[in-house]
Order: sequence, then C-alpha cells, then structure tokens
Amino acid sequence: MIRQPIIVVMGHVDHGKTSLLDKIRSTAIAHREAGGITQHIGASEVPLNVIENIVGPLLKKFGAKITIPGLLFIDTPGHEAFTNLRKRGGAVADLAILVVDVTKSFEPQTYEAIEILKEYKTPFVVAANKIDLITGWRANATYSFIETLEKQTRAVQEEVDARVYELVGKLSEVGINSERFDRVKDFKKEALIIPVSAKTGEGIAELLVYATGLAQRYLEQRLDIEVKGPGRGSILEKKEEKGLGTTIDVVLYNGTLNVNDTVMFATETGVQTAKIKALLKPKPLQEMRESTSKYFYVDAVHAASGVKISGSGLDGAIPGSLVISAADKKAEQEIKSEIKEVFNVDKAGVILKADTIGSIEAISRLLKAEKINISKKGLGNVTKRDVLDAFAMREADPFEAIVLAFNVKVDEDAEQGSQAAGVGILKSNIIYKIIDDYKEWADKERKKEREALEKALMFPGAIRILPNSCFRVSHPAVFGVDVIGGRIKPTYLLMNKNGTLIGRVKEIQNNGVSMPEAKKGDSVAISIPDVTFGRQIKDNDVLYTHLSDEEVRALKYKHAELLTDEENDLLEEISKVKKLAKV
Repeated sequence: MIRQPIIVVMGHVDHGKTSLLDKIRSTAIAHREAGGITQHIGASEVPLNVIENIVGPLLKKFGAKITIPGLLFIDTPGHEAFTNLRKRGGAVADLAILVVDVTKSFEPQTYEAIEILKEYKTPFVVAANKIDLITGWRANATYSFIETLEKQTRAVQEEVDARVYELVGKLSEVGINSERFDRVKDFKKEALIIPVSAKTGEGIAELLVYATGLAQRYLEQRLDIEVKGPGRGSILEKKEEKGLGTTIDVVLYNGTLNVNDTVMFATETGVQTAKIKALLKPKPLQEMRESTSKYFYVDAVHAASGVKISGSGLDGAIPGSLVISAADKKAEQEIKSEIKEVFNVDKAGVILKADTIGSIEAISRLLKAEKINISKKGLGNVTKRDVLDAFAMREADPFEAIVLAFNVKVDEDAEQGSQAAGVGILKSNIIYKIIDDYKEWADKERKKEREALEKALMFPGAIRILPNSCFRVSHPAVFGVDVIGGRIKPTYLLMNKNGTLIGRVKEIQNNGVSMPEAKKGDSVAISIPDVTFGRQIKDNDVLYTHLSDEEVRALKYKHAELLTDEENDLLEEISKVKKLAKV
C-alpha cells in the first residue's frame, strides 16, 4: 500500500511558514464538499480528491496516474518538528517546503534549513512567498500562479523573475541548482522554486501539484508500506492532558497501532514499554465547538497519520525517539542501537546539551561536518557536572572546554560553577547560531592563546645598523637600524654574525615613540646598555636575535604555526651562526 508523503514546512522566522500552512488548510476546508481535510494529531491530511478539486487540470501535466492517497502536512513548522520526526538513518519527513520571503531573500535560518535538509538528504521545493507584496501586484481569484502571472503587467512579471533568479543565485552559492518550476528541465537535478502568496492563495495550486507529483515520481518506493505490519513512528511531543495524564503525540510512518498494543520507546535510562490504553484523534472543528472534548477515540491507526497515545509508563518518553510496536521482534535492539548511535561521543570534545533526541542528532551531524568533536551528549538542563566535564577538557584541548546548550536552561549552580572555573556556556535556540557562536568563541580563544604565546616566546629576528645613525655611543648605546628579517622586541638578546653576544635591547623607538615590537621592513632606533658603539658594533653590522636551544626547539616543534616560511629560514640561519660560534 502507498501512504501519504509526510511534509514539513521550514524557513526563516516571519517568512510565512505558519501562514502558508494555514492557507493550505483553509483552502482544503473550503473544498470540503469534495472530501475536506482530515485532522490528525500534529498533522493535517489533504486527500487526493481535494487536491484534484483545487488544482484542476494542472495534475495532468505529470502524465501519470496519481496513486498516493494525499499529502500529510506536519502542523508545527520549522526545524524542531523536522529534527524530532526522525527514524534510524534519516528523517521521517519525505519532503520539505522551504519558505522564503521574496522581499527579503535568504536569511540565517534559511541557510540552516538547507544545511539540515542536505544533511538528511531530504528533497524539497522552495515556496517563494509574499509575491503579493511585489510593487504593482494585482491579486486574482485563482490558486494558480501561472494564471495570475498572465494577468500582471510586464513590469511586475519582470520583477517576479528578478526575485526568483535572486533565489536561484543564493541556492547556487550553497551548491544547489534550481529554476522556476515551469522552466525546470530535469526534476532530479534542479530544485523547484514556486512563487506563492500565503495571503491570497495564488500559487497554492502549483505547490500542491508539484509536491504530489514529485512524491509520486521519486518517492513511491519509500512510501510503499506494510499497512498491517507492526506500527512504527516518531514521538513529536510529550504532553500532560487533563483526564489522560502523560500522552505522546506520534507521527506513524509505517504499519498499524491498535489499542492494547505494547509499544517500545527510548528514555534517558534505556528502552521502556507502555501499553496503549487509548488512541485519540482531534474532532472536526464543528464538533469541537459543540463538545467539551477535543478528541475522539479510535481502535486503530494506520500509516501515515498523526495520533495521540495515552497509556501508563509514558512519563520517560523522549520527543524524537522511535516508537515501535513490541510485536516487532527487533524493536528493542533497534531502539538501543539507534540511541547508541545518536549518543556516540569522541574521547575529547565539546559538551552538548539539548532538549530532544532530534536536536542532539541534528547538531551532532552539523558539528561533525565542521570537524568539531563532542565528548558528552545529554538531554535537559546544563548541570554542574557538565561544567566540570567541560573544565576537564582543557588539558586535552582548551578550545573544546565549553558547553553548548541548545533550547535548554542552565541550573543555577552550573552557572556559578562556570563563572568560577572560567568555562563558557553557549546558549541558543537556533541550531546554526550555536555552531557559529562556538566557532567564533574558538577563534577568539585561539587568537588570545596566539597573542599570549607571541608575548612569551622569543622569535627570530635580524637587523642591520644604519650608517651614520648613532645617537649615543654608550650608557646605553642608541642607534638606528633596519629590521631585515623576522622581528625584535625589548629584552631580546642580540648576537653578531660570528655568534658573539652583544647585549639585550632595552627600548625600541620610532620618531620618539616607544614600540613594543619592530618587524621586517621597519626602520627604528634601538638602545642597548653595556655596549660601546664603534667597539662591539659599528655601521652596517648585521645582528641576530640569540635564541637558546630550548627556544629553537619550541619554535620548531611546538609552535611552528606561529612562524612564516621566511622566519623559519631565518631560524635555520640563526642556528647555523650559533653552531659556528659554538655558543
């Protein structure tokens, strides 16, 4: 049997995700004489006959009989719904609609959505929303973009194209070929951009048509299910319901669940079972108004559908966990293996705390893509123990001694502990931001370490004494030099080309202003005590910084990244001078 494809709507905040979902639902309800819309828990089903009634002859463009029974839209838009709807090896969502405001183009969460979709290999179409805000746009009583576009002025048509091709350019920058839907030549190689208005409904017809057609053409094998087999789904949310206690909202993507079935799911302590006491679906809107209860009871549910499960033992259920009928003999082992896979960690790395398994998995995937290790993963608030574990990471890698807290709170003693230990806690409810914030923090920490090292280490340097530039012969000797290689700083010990020690630099000045450092290309005045100009040093002499054997080894083998190629060559030259002089 072929089930409905499960569709999630994603995109940046305020680009119109919820408005688009509302418009799809209200449009379907307006065609209730043809079957209307079927409400699920956490999802809305638009049956095929309703789609056909909305889109008319557009569906025939695909030239094939449509066999999928309709489309199942997840009611909660955004990344959280997508990442919580998960199964081993990927996402439950079969297709995504990426909503982009054509007046704003790509924004941060747009890029994040694309990265998540690419990581999970989920196909998507782009809904270029808010075409009604294009200057001069005239709304028409049609759901078809093509129909309404023909009635616009040439200037408006050109502006629509300009907005669409701006999106084509943005998608190209992230490695995705795309085109306006009616110009696509290869549906396997190009993402579709469908201009729509969530306000007027224009473009909804094409959005439904192409979502249906793409699912039919490219996802049919994925949608082929064993409807009578053991049910398996994903926990979208856990809730306390009056009169029902703890319930879980589940999107069932395969098989069947019945009242009195036993189901298995993950908890923080392992795999747990619960017996289904009730399966509930939402009542139609009219019935809700006339009743005190929002739900009606069913004996069984078949994929694909959203259902609320009531039963004892659901308290520990984790959103994002698989939920599988215990009739499936492999259920327990599958859930254990899947949780082990999600919570797999490295020997060293950052500490990750998040609200759901889905969030843990999505962030882990993106961190791995950035080659960022994770030493500990957990659900719930950041605790003092997490801070101590992060502090322990300093010895292994100071740039991983931090806690990433996604969509969770920080316990008070953990906050105090982090301040006392100097351990950072990065908090965010946006996936891309927490990763970007970490990279920015790590870059700052590396810069601070480099600056501290550069301040503490002695670097190779070479200077040439400028002719006729002695300002004082001794006590201290003051004279002009050109820095011909590397760098010099006050306190640096200098030697001549024979390896004879000359003395330490007391001060460096440029036009009477003291300088902490002079680099190659600088012409400065330096002072050296305990040396007499004309005796130990004279015009055109070349002097080198004198580095101990330990300092040379430290630069060569511990901090080679701090040296340029030229400085490395100069270090070799200084080593040779020292050997010749047997210093």
